[in-house]
Amino acid sequence: MKHGYKLIFLALLATSPVRADTLSAALAAAWARHPQAAALGAREGEAQARAELAGGLTPGPATVSLGHLNDAIASNRGRQEWEVEMSAPLWLPGQQAARRSEAASAQEALNAQRAALTLELAGEVRAAWWALADARQARDLAARRTATAQALEADVLRRYQAGELARVDANLARNEHLAAEAERVEGETALAQAEQALRALTGNLPTTLEAEVAATEPAPEHPGLTANAAAIQAARARLNATRHSRRDAPELAVRVLRERGNFNDPFANAVGVKLSIPFSSGPRVRMEDAAARAELDQAEAEHAQAGRRLALAADQARRELDAARQLLETGGLRRELTADTLRLAEKAFALGETDLTALLRARAAAFEAEALYHRRQVALTAAQSRLKQALGVLP
Repeated sequence: MKHGYKLIFLALLATSPVRADTLSAALAAAWARHPQAAALGAREGEAQARAELAGGLTPGPATVSLGHLNDAIASNRGRQEWEVEMSAPLWLPGQQAARRSEAASAQEALNAQRAALTLELAGEVRAAWWALADARQARDLAARRTATAQALEADVLRRYQAGELARVDANLARNEHLAAEAERVEGETALAQAEQALRALTGNLPTTLEAEVAATEPAPEHPGLTANAAAIQAARARLNATRHSRRDAPELAVRVLRERGNFNDPFANAVGVKLSIPFSSGPRVRMEDAAARAELDQAEAEHAQAGRRLALAADQARRELDAARQLLETGGLRRELTADTLRLAEKAFALGETDLTALLRARAAAFEAEALYHRRQVALTAAQSRLKQALGVLP
């Protein structure tokens, strides 16, 4: 007796290799769309400008002032006075070196922040990637179950019409087909949601999905810890710059004066120099110093906390990976067992040795084991990605 649903289900049980587009390409596409990518470009320009300012001859731009005085409105005796003054701020002792160090530290912190943000985005892409893989597996399985249920219904209906089976068997086969169709629709809906999540990150969808190579060693420099360390260095440089800027910059001015007393007097020229030294403001110094100290303390605390958190995350990811391997192994054994039981049930049903209810139970167990096996396949690859994420390794 021919049973089309048997051939379809056996094809379902066959394991097919999974090929994929690369996660690294997906990460690159996600980075190109990330809102903070453009902002980091602007911040790089800011850091470069800060470095140029710290390398200047003066801490700020020079100023020029022009003044004129005459008695044309009053006595009109020909008195005139012209004054030109050029002034420039001066670096305080040690201030320029401190500002240069601050600018360099800010640039390093920005680069480290970029790497940490890239790793964080990689975690989002990995999660969406394997959610899509799981949804595709579930959709494919539901579609195949629908196809086998349809073939079973056609076979049972034929035998019912021939008088070999009761009407209740035809109803059971129809119910199985409807349940499989409902599961297929749910799978399509879940797949559409998973596709939307990944498309929102990368702008496109991969045709196939492949697993990452498992990693057990952390990255030479974990981007998260590197970003925290760079933040500490930047905070220290900012505190040092604050301590070398306890007053406003002194100002040196050169004055050129040209004047006469009346129409009969010749013009006389004079040159002068002026040095302005602002007083230090105690409250302002304490305020700036306290703010820089608070920023440094926070950066150091965050670095210590990040180290503990990342170590725990790596340990947990390793345990999850070991558990995923064990679960996949037991799932494979259960899959083989239920597939063999289904083959026996199909043969017994074809020979009339068992009823349709027993066959449907065997089918349900086989489909459940098959679905669980595919979920655990995806869970294993996702666990490998989570371990690489915890170790700071990019795709």
